[in-house]
Amino acid sequence: MIYAIGSFLIAALGGLMMATQVFRDKTPSPLIAVIHGVLGATGLGLLLWLVLTSEVSNVALAGLGILLVAALGGFFLASFHLRGKPHPKAIVAIHAGVAVVGVITLIFAIL
Repeated sequence: MIYAIGSFLIAALGGLMMATQVFRDKTPSPLIAVIHGVLGATGLGLLLWLVLTSEVSNVALAGLGILLVAALGGFFLASFHLRGKPHPKAIVAIHAGVAVVGVITLIFAIL
């Protein structure tokens, strides 16, 4: 779970850079978006593998569920990249908030 959390934390750095661009009314970097998505997907994959191959707490399962919701928001935001449209700031903020709550939940699961 430590590796999954690490992947999410590194992805968060890219997310922070992109959110800064969105809130400055600029288009986020496609390269950062891809790296952010790959790191987030890696974290989800590691976490899902952990859940499927070993017993984890209900807190960890909740963290997985929360992060899956964040991933759905990420896919929705990626569609704005593909369509060349401005990202909705409210959705960016919600996506970030949900992801932060998910990662914090995972941190609580290992404590």
